[in-house]
Amino acid sequence: MAEVAKKKAAIVVTATKDRNVSYEKIRNIGIIAHIDAGKTTTTERLLFETGRTYKLGSVDEGTTVTDWMAQERERGITIVSAAITAFWDIKDNTSVEAGHYRINIIDTPGHIDFTAEVERSLRVLDGALMVFDGRTGVESQSETVWRQADKYHVPRICVLNKLNLIGANFDESLKSIRERLGANAAPIIIPIGLEHEHRGIIDLIKMKAFTYKDVTDHDLSEEEIPADLLESAKKYRNELLESAAEFDDEALSLFLEGKEIDEITLKRAIRKGVISGKFFPVFGGDNRTAESQLLLNGIVEFLPSPLDLPPVEGIDPKTGEKAARERKNEAPFSGLAFKVMTDPHVGRLVYVRIYSGTLSSGQQVYNSSEQKPERIGKLVLLHADQRELIETAYAGEIVAVVGIKDTTTGNTICDPSHPIVLESINFPEPVISLAIEPATKSDQEKMGLALSKLSDEDPTFRIKSNPETGQTIIAGMGELQLEVLVDRMKREFNVIATTGAPQVAYKETIKKIGTGEGKYIRQTGGRGQYGHALIRLEPMGRGEGFEYKSEIKGGAIPNEYIAPIEKGIKEKMENGVMAGFPMVDMRAVVYDGSYHEVDSSEIAFKIAGSMALEDAFKNSSPILLEPIMKVEVSTPDEFMGDVIGDLSSKRAQVGGTEKKGMMTVINAMVPLAELSGYATKLRSLTQGRASYYMEPSHYEEVPKNISDAIIAKSGKVEMPRG
Repeated sequence: MAEVAKKKAAIVVTATKDRNVSYEKIRNIGIIAHIDAGKTTTTERLLFETGRTYKLGSVDEGTTVTDWMAQERERGITIVSAAITAFWDIKDNTSVEAGHYRINIIDTPGHIDFTAEVERSLRVLDGALMVFDGRTGVESQSETVWRQADKYHVPRICVLNKLNLIGANFDESLKSIRERLGANAAPIIIPIGLEHEHRGIIDLIKMKAFTYKDVTDHDLSEEEIPADLLESAKKYRNELLESAAEFDDEALSLFLEGKEIDEITLKRAIRKGVISGKFFPVFGGDNRTAESQLLLNGIVEFLPSPLDLPPVEGIDPKTGEKAARERKNEAPFSGLAFKVMTDPHVGRLVYVRIYSGTLSSGQQVYNSSEQKPERIGKLVLLHADQRELIETAYAGEIVAVVGIKDTTTGNTICDPSHPIVLESINFPEPVISLAIEPATKSDQEKMGLALSKLSDEDPTFRIKSNPETGQTIIAGMGELQLEVLVDRMKREFNVIATTGAPQVAYKETIKKIGTGEGKYIRQTGGRGQYGHALIRLEPMGRGEGFEYKSEIKGGAIPNEYIAPIEKGIKEKMENGVMAGFPMVDMRAVVYDGSYHEVDSSEIAFKIAGSMALEDAFKNSSPILLEPIMKVEVSTPDEFMGDVIGDLSSKRAQVGGTEKKGMMTVINAMVPLAELSGYATKLRSLTQGRASYYMEPSHYEEVPKNISDAIIAKSGKVEMPRG
């Protein structure tokens, strides 16, 4: 035990002593993938190789460093992104300066319910390790996180993992990266042997083989490439040269002249291609092994430091003009809050990526997104669930801040004298909801506090009250997310709550232009209330939201009452007209009305706006929209007919099938309302041998017979539809 304690203490000292490495020796990376591709296992081995941990943790045993929450260890999945810092030494003969490098790693979830964790992590990272299952290659969530990384221009290294398992197929997996993702990808590491014969890798840059004896072995043996793999290695090296040489003039010149490209020149070309976001080197092997040493080299040699990236851009809130900050300590401070957590010991923690300048305890900063001053309390370095207090943080670092109250996910904090608003983070809308009630009266107040803190942490988790039933409704991206949040309420906040069955997040909208009138008149003896508005509703495209315009001319309604009309319309939209669901994708135009010089007031016009919306909505061919899910079912061939038949009975549009290893993948678009209990049904249909994955795709009109049943169930009056 004493030896273990010594090692743990040494790690903390090392982290503190070595954190101030030079700017070009910092790497901020995320590990992203489809669920169960091996992200957490990869992270675990990287930490082991860097000496950050002294023993390999296991997802199955619940002993990994980054999956520290009880819910993660019980389910064997990552739920929240975890940040941890490690250090790695690079020797000579590389594309970067030899020395001691600091790698800030964020391990992200793979399950679609927790996609917000991936989105916000990618927004603040400089590079990413994209892990694929080497048996199946690109999967649905692989495509989703790849698109997220494209959106934020994050350079990537690809890793084909699990090539030691039955069904491993390096060539087909590589082909799927090129074809399904449209990526300019080429291997720099290929496996020696597949499935149970896997025993090492070939480095196509050095043209050397590296083998190991045992999974837990710390050493790689450098050898000549086996004779039976030499031709294959040469073929892949030519592909690498052809793809990477164009990014460096010297490498391109040597390639075109048919001359040998030396190691440093080739690495420099690869690095330039990766940083440009136009080339993706591919590693292939078993990430549980010492092969991860080459992966660590690749992270440092090919992924960018903060200095390799252009200045961070934003908007000057004073002028509305574009503004930029050099990613240096000497520049004015700017940072983006990308995550909020409630820590039982220190309270509210706000994760901040520092882009420029420095940040110190006690410093006064400005929240330019909310236009509020803030004061930094304590600064904390993150090591998964461990914390390390620091006095100052520097440009390029990711830290947690204690003491700021009004800053939340997506907000910019900056130097009060040099304000800037950085690009925020957009999150998808919830697709599923359920009613939640405290088990006892004493839990009522505690539940409100717990829900407030959890929604502060998770931007895709929404809370609202149903005004008709008085129930509290929680909404999110999937059943698993809501299940985990209710479990966290119980464990972390000691709140026992009961929940109803999950409800689909329908929306209400219109199909044609319609007009309506709202007139609110009250006489009470003294001063009365008078508000009168006529509005026109116009349909907009799916996902376009809501717009409000005024076409009032000649002072029919004074200017000060235009905004209250909008407020009344928006409040009515939250709880809908047809069946109590939010209203979306329409434009409201107030075009006429009247007022009373004495009796008119803001509240009267707000009520008139609400009444006018309801009237116009009924005249605009109202319809219900439902969320449609993209579903992929992987099944053995013998059950394919049964699975497709079952999907068809669920109003699915089956888009086709493709062969992946020993399984057939069925692609379909299915209404979320039809997928309740699908996991159980699929298991019974396929003797437990099939699996499925789903993610939100889009909204579509609900068929009339189903829509009528939903409206009838809601207790609302049947509406005219067109």
